[in-house]
Amino acid sequence: MRRRQQPPLPKRHGLDPARLRLPEDGHWATIRDHLVERLPRVRPERIDELLSTGGIVDLDGPINLDTPYAPGGAVWFHRDLPDETEVPFPIGIVYRDDDILVADKPHFLSTIPRGQHILQTALVKLRRDLELPDLVPAHRLDRVTAGLVLFIVNPAVRGAYQTMFHKRLVHKEYEAVARFDPELALPRTIISRIVKERQVLRAYETAGEPNAETLVELTEQRDGLGRYRLRPRTGRTHQIRLHMNSLGVPILGDDFYPELTDKPVDDYTRPLQLLASALEFIDPITREPRRFDTARTLQAWDDPEGWASGRAPAAGYSAQRD
Repeated sequence: MRRRQQPPLPKRHGLDPARLRLPEDGHWATIRDHLVERLPRVRPERIDELLSTGGIVDLDGPINLDTPYAPGGAVWFHRDLPDETEVPFPIGIVYRDDDILVADKPHFLSTIPRGQHILQTALVKLRRDLELPDLVPAHRLDRVTAGLVLFIVNPAVRGAYQTMFHKRLVHKEYEAVARFDPELALPRTIISRIVKERQVLRAYETAGEPNAETLVELTEQRDGLGRYRLRPRTGRTHQIRLHMNSLGVPILGDDFYPELTDKPVDDYTRPLQLLASALEFIDPITREPRRFDTARTLQAWDDPEGWASGRAPAAGYSAQRD
């Protein structure tokens, strides 16, 4: 297996630099000319600034405005970061050893850098705050879903833990709060085909071979609301949200299903009432059984008045189980 080439620039904010390979059939006189054409969203003046200050390098060091184009070569640089609003909710740490770390992610915090969320992500915050530059997630949660995410500390065991998730050897449990429907017969296993297209925000269910399965149970109900336990056997995008919506009880705070709503990125009221509450598996390294449980709870169940009034959850990591 080919080893990953080490970038000649150090991490910044816990992030590796971007790498661009230069095409073999290049016709450009300079690397600068190629970058201007290759990166249309970056102003040519910004590219010139990076070249003038040593911000773009190849394996021999910084390149400049006049460096000739090198077919088949590569350059590295740190992308400019977007303006981000601070997510005011801390990440809980459920467990940590030399190999893994189990984080309890809050609502509104992305798992990994993507799009407009870079520094305000669980991965970057944990790498920085815990000084763990090689930390990577074994799986992901949506930005709007709170709860448990397993991260890998030791690069030597990365494949074992990631394979465990790919092979569906991890038992996952979720909790959700949604409308209580006395006519809905539960428990029930929902099986359907879910499709998520690139560049399209919402997934959808369609006819065809099933690829998504979720066991839905009602654990409590009061005042017109139900507290649900969800056990997905597969991991399709938005699976639990779609399956709850298909039952006629969409999860409270869902801005995608049944209708797409435009919620500002810095609006921290009424978070999606979905929580990744438990992870259970046989450890691929120690062969011992492991179970981790969230310390978080859902606001619409524990603080229904605050939820109804649109009061943002407390900033501290205080919404915890007894």
